[in-house]
This record gives sequence, C-alpha cells and structure tokens, in this order.
Amino acid sequence: MLELVKLDNSIKLDIRYARSDNFIGRPVYTEARAFLQPDAAYSLLKAHRSLTEKVLGLVIFDGYRPWSVTKLFWDVTPQEKRKFVADPAIGSRHNRGCAVDLSIYDLSSGILLPMPSGFDEFTERASPDYNGGTAEETENRDLLRRTMEAEGFTVNRNEWWHFDHKDWENFEILDIPFSALDEAKR
Repeated sequence: MLELVKLDNSIKLDIRYARSDNFIGRPVYTEARAFLQPDAAYSLLKAHRSLTEKVLGLVIFDGYRPWSVTKLFWDVTPQEKRKFVADPAIGSRHNRGCAVDLSIYDLSSGILLPMPSGFDEFTERASPDYNGGTAEETENRDLLRRTMEAEGFTVNRNEWWHFDHKDWENFEILDIPFSALDEAKR
C-alpha cells in the first residue's frame, strides 16, 4: 500500500482515530498515518490535484484500517447506529485499503470547508443526500462527491465523507498494523 502524504505533502492528515476526539473517545491507532492500495491512492492524488486548481485540497480522516479496529468499532457501537460501521463478519472496504474518509480544506488557510455534518457524526445530516444545512455546506459536500466520483470512487450511502474505490472486492481483508506496512515495502 502507499502512504498518501508521501504522494503529495499538501494532502492534509486529520487522523482522529490516533487521538481521543473520535466517536469512541480514545485512540485506536498508534500512528497518525493513512494508506491506500496503489490504484486507489493514485486516483485520490488525481482528485486532490484537481482541487488544488481551486486552491483547495483533500484532508484525510482515515484510509486503510486494520480489521481488528473494525471489530472494535462494531463492538462499541449501539445496535441502532451500526449502519455507520462495517460488520466485521464481512469486513470493510477500509480493511482492503480501498476506502477513504475525507473532506476538503482551504490550501491557503488550512481550514476545513464547512459540511452539513461533522466527520463520524452518526445522524441523518451525515447522508450524502441530506437536504438540510446551508447552501455553502451542500455545495462543498457536492464538490467533494463530484471530485471523488470523477476518479472512480463511490460515496457511501450513509456518510458524505466515506468513499470506496472501484475494484475494492479484488482485495483481501487485512489486519496489519501501519508499522508492518513499512516493513512490507523493504
């Protein structure tokens, strides 16, 4: 897999699962890093570069996710909110290195653009088709969706920030820590 910031250092990381400001309230990653399978990573790079023409860029919340983290998310999520997390019995597209959680930021200020909901907000506002919110929030969300779809990604039906790369089903479910991904390249 490829580490996203090594493809372009203007891709911003906001890896909340390496901090405590996430939906479970504690870090689940020991490192703030993001990886994707090569085809997905290069498609994401194209999306990022198309935004830089507008003085915007991509901010990554999560990429490849070890299966054990998916299992933890499932176990701590109440039944009524489980549509927002992957069932570990079938694995996640994140576990395959073919899903990315992201948003858009302003390259000149570093500030994230407003969206209809926050990242990992388990409400109806998270839907990519949510009709509430301001015109600016909707415009930003739709720009993200158009940009990612133009590069072979599909938005998740419950989360405006979650995109799956085409051909995800061709990859195995993995449970490898980030540090071992570095070792695999050697």
